[in-house]
Formats: sequence, C-alpha cells, structure tokens
Amino acid sequence: MTQNLRKILVTSALPYANGPIHLGHLVEYIQTDIWVRFQRLRGHSCTYVCADDAHGTPIMLRAQGEGIEPEELIARISAEHQADFQGFDIGFDNYYSTHSDENQHFASLVYIRLRDAGHIAKRTITQAYDPEKEMFLPDRFIRGCCPKCGAEDQYGDSCEMCGATYNPTDLVNPVSAISGATPIEKDSEHYFFKLGDFEQMLKGWISESKVQNGIASKLNEWFESGLNDWDISRDAPYFGFEIPDAPGKYFYVWLDAPIGYMASFQNLCDRTEGLEFDDYWGADSSAEVYHFIGKDIAYFHTLFWPAMLEGAGFRKPNGVYCHGFLTVNGQKMSKSRGTFVMASTYLKHLNPEYLRYYFAAKLGNGIDDLDLNFDDFMQRVNSDLVGKVVNIASRCAGFIKKRFDNKLAPALSEADLYQDFVKVGETIANHYEQREFGHAMRAIMALADRANQYIDEQKPWVIAKEEGKDQELHDICSMGINLFRLLMSYLKPVLPVMAEEVERFLNIEALEWQGDIKPLLNHTVNKFKPLMQRVEQSSIDAITADSTQTLSEAQPKTTKKPQKVKGGNGDEIAATIEFDDFAKVDLRIVEIVKAEHVEGADKLLRLELDLGDDKRQVFAGIKSAYPPEELVGRLTVMVANLAPRKMRFGVSEGMVLAAGPGGEDIFILSPDSGAQAGMRVK
Repeated sequence: MTQNLRKILVTSALPYANGPIHLGHLVEYIQTDIWVRFQRLRGHSCTYVCADDAHGTPIMLRAQGEGIEPEELIARISAEHQADFQGFDIGFDNYYSTHSDENQHFASLVYIRLRDAGHIAKRTITQAYDPEKEMFLPDRFIRGCCPKCGAEDQYGDSCEMCGATYNPTDLVNPVSAISGATPIEKDSEHYFFKLGDFEQMLKGWISESKVQNGIASKLNEWFESGLNDWDISRDAPYFGFEIPDAPGKYFYVWLDAPIGYMASFQNLCDRTEGLEFDDYWGADSSAEVYHFIGKDIAYFHTLFWPAMLEGAGFRKPNGVYCHGFLTVNGQKMSKSRGTFVMASTYLKHLNPEYLRYYFAAKLGNGIDDLDLNFDDFMQRVNSDLVGKVVNIASRCAGFIKKRFDNKLAPALSEADLYQDFVKVGETIANHYEQREFGHAMRAIMALADRANQYIDEQKPWVIAKEEGKDQELHDICSMGINLFRLLMSYLKPVLPVMAEEVERFLNIEALEWQGDIKPLLNHTVNKFKPLMQRVEQSSIDAITADSTQTLSEAQPKTTKKPQKVKGGNGDEIAATIEFDDFAKVDLRIVEIVKAEHVEGADKLLRLELDLGDDKRQVFAGIKSAYPPEELVGRLTVMVANLAPRKMRFGVSEGMVLAAGPGGEDIFILSPDSGAQAGMRVK
C-alpha cells in the first residue's frame, strides 16, 4: 500500500438543471469516478463532490412554461440526474445543488471580499430588452441575421453557420426568442469582476502546469488580447441569488456555479465528523483539489475561478483537467440518427460497465475528442472483457470446483509469472495517476493475453483426462485464478460492480492493490457464476431505435384529424392553420450529396442530404422525375424537424419538398439558385 497518503478533493463540472444526462456528459463523470476510485484503492483519502447547476434564465423560463416554480423544476431534474449517475455507478460522496443556503453564503462571501479588496467595478451598460416580457435578454435569447455572412436565425453572440462572434446589437433584424418582439436598447448598471488585477498571478499559476498544454496555449492567446472585466450581475427577473448590496441585481450563474463545489463540500462537512472545510479550501491548505471539466468551459475554470479564489482568500486548485467532446460513429451526436443517447435510454438495454470500460480504453490525459463507434464498442467489450478477462476465470473455475472442492493449491508452481503481473501493477498505477486510462487498459489486456497464453500452453482440459496429474492440474488452474485476481484488482476502478462479484467468487473481503500483494494459496473460493455477457447487435439497435423514438415523441402531435373544406374548384383541401403552427416548421436548403435507387421501391430514391452541420437520410418519392445521378450536387428544400419515420427500407430523417403535377414533372432547386446548403428558408 502507498506510504505517503494524500488528502484529495475532486469535483466534476456541475450539470445544468435544465435537461437529462446523455452519453456526452458521462465521459466526464466516468473519467472522474475512475480516477477517484483508483486513488481510494491506493489507500488515499479522496472525496468526490458535485451538484446541479440550478440558476439562470433558461431554468426560470422553462419553469414558467411548465406553470411551476423553479424550485420544483430543479428538484425534479436533480432526482433524474442522480438516478442516471447511480445507474452508471458514479460514486459521489455528496451530490447537492447550487440553489442552497451554503452556496448563497459562499457566493456572498466571495463577492464581499472581492468588493472590499477593490476588485469589483460598477458601470452602466446598454443591453437588449424585451418590451413585452419586460426583461433584459441574454445573448442566447436573441435571434437574428448574422452581420457577417447573412445567415438567418442565429444567436445573439455567435453564428452557427460561419462561426463569427459579435455583440447582440450587431444582429440584423433581431427578435426576442422568448416573445418574438423586437428588442429595444436599455441602460442598466452592472457589476464587474476586474480579472486583469490577477493577470500575473494567473500566468504563474498556469506556468506551474496546473492545466494541460492545449489549454495553456489557448490561455496565452487570451492574455495577449488582454483580460477584460467580467460582468457578474444580471437584472431581475432572474432565478438566482440577489447581490448583497444591490437590490434587484443577481449573481450571474457562472459566478455561483463553481462556488457550488465549495458549497457541496461544506454540506458534506456539516454531516461528516472529522471532515473540515478549511483543511481543503483554506489558503494554506496542504490537501489537493482537482477539477475535471469539458474543454468548452476552460475559460471559466482557468481564469475567473482561480482569480476569484485568490482575491477572496481561498486556495487555488492543484489542477484543472479538461477532456474533449464525444462523437458517435465519427459524427456529432444526432437525435435524428438515434445517436443522441440519453443515459436512461442506454441503461434500459446495456450493462453500464461496458461503457465505463470503453470510455476508459479511449481516454487519455489530453483534450482530444473521443469517438463512440458502436461496432468498435461491441467488438472491444466482447473481445477484451468477455473473451480475455472473464475467460481466464471461466476456464479454470470449473476444474477447481469439480476436482478440488473449490480449494486453490497450497503453492504456485510459476511464481515468476505471478511476480511479473505484480510488477506491472506500478506501471498501470502510473497510467491511472496521469489519467492515461487508455494506456492502463492496454497494459491490463496485454497481461490478460499472457494469462490466456499460459492456459493455452498448459492445456488443463487435456491434463484433466490424464491419470496421476491432479497436482499439475491444480497448480495450473490455481495460477489462472490468481492471475485473474490481479487483473481484476487493476480493473476495479473501471468495473466496480464486476469487481464486487469477483470478490464474492474469490471469497475475499476486497480486492487490493498493493506493491507486494500475496497470492491466494490453500484458499477456498465460491462457485463461479458468469460475470459478463456479450454485447449483441440487437441491443445496439434497440438503443438507436429508442433514441430516435424519443425524438419522435418530442415533436408536437396532432390529436384531431384536420377538417376538410372546399376549395374554389370544388376539391377538398385542408383547413387553414395559424401562423404559429407554420412557424414550427424548420425549412432548410440542403445539398444532395448522394442519391440511389431503393431496392423493392417503385417511387422512392434514397437521398443523403448535407445540412451544413449535419447529414440526413431521406427517402423521397421522386424516382419518376430524376435519375439518381442527376440529383447529386443539386440543392433542395427539406423539412428538417420532421419526426423520423421508420420505413421498411430504413429510417427517413426528414422530408424533401418538390413542386409539380407529378410523374416526370417534379421540380427541385438547381445548383445556380443562389442558395447555400444549411440556410433556413424564411
């Protein structure tokens, strides 16, 4: 066991209390949980806290839309989040909320200390204001035409089409995303944190390798462009904490969100004897504090957060560890393709430890994105966990039970092989410590290959049939069980539930990770039971289908059949609809990048459409008008938010619009129409 025991506090970024946990979120929580479990397995005191990020305009507006108070909404979301985390065996010591007395106390304390030290400034700014809702609008609640590329329906701070950033006042024809009203400009006094006061401190902190190289490079770019004051206030109405000396002004959610780490820990200290807040957060603390976050929020955690802590007299983190984003099958997660998978959807169909292992096998200590390829996922889990690790125990346990009454041999005949496995443990431990989980998994699987090779060479199934070789059989199978035990010790941070099952099988209190771990000799084990089942393609298909169905269920549904009225020529036509109904239709100009015949279909072509930021598959009944090869490169209009429809040829992820009387006379846009793929049709 490690001699120099450490006191460590670990946090993950706080999930926003406005929606469910999905697989992209789980990259972070699984990564953090593995690291925490490793530290504990090595004998260190490691505490893991988190909370829901429960403040802000989106939560306030969603609660209003549901006709409930924000407190009711965040309580419901918190329960859902905690159920998902529990399902994936994320072992928080405390899971709390930023909407708490502790968080209000620390947010006010940090602010007052910064104010009294001269790090808070006040000045009047001009903001967009919704005259109908009578509220100032956050940038993301203003939509309009991009001032750089002309793309319509863009956010107030950045364009999804060209990537430009700008001020909301730069938008062309801006509208409030809340009411649809045209925003007006209105002055308001705001409070600013003077980040520039801490520039030299931050440069020194970063140079001490508190952040990864990729993040440090980005921070240096921000230093070069100058550190701006940070607006930490918002105007009423706002769901959050009121600023102590400013009635009607509230702390911006990003001020009190990271302070939620401190609040959650304080809440745990209040309930845990011997756990003291100042031992971890005091300016002179010798404990270690680490934050695991996504690279998209590095700015807040590596500039604002350490500066706030420094200015308020608290300690700064020992490290801020960022990870990349998750793609699925090589692309951004997509609801229409069924790859935007919620945690609860996955749990309906697959063992959560499959995903824990797969993420571990893909994770390094950098900020590169990682891809969940379902084919690779299935092959890797089946090959590594079932075909290699579990296979070692299943090949040996039967002989131990039938021939030796579940009792292991009194000595190991291959002591050198066992010691080789023990020695590699320190290399694996170093990989875990450095968050190089992928390297750790490869090292463990290399040992699993050696163990299986040993069993293959010794052929216990052959020896079992030979007279007078019981001792040899006993030695071989006992060695196999002991090697399996070491492998499961190394995998325990990743597979905690399977590790508990192995402990029951081995009849031991807990798997340990010691530098001189002794083998189990003359020891009675219990009956072996299957530890892990193979991943089947049907389970993957079910997840995709369920995820697509979730999208379909989220679309507006019509409960009544449309009434028919008579047109001018006497034909029946559908009754008129309101403009708000039509406004729900998302029409996009898209490029046809692939077109092909559909076997067994008389009228359909299968089209692959490029929306600019996504690709979709659509089955269109235009075969009579166009040979497939003539469609490639053309532009057309599609309904982008139509619920996917499962057909016998596949899933159609939208609808292509065309005009004409039918037959050969069906027309779509041509390449010289002046449109661009991805543009919305208004």
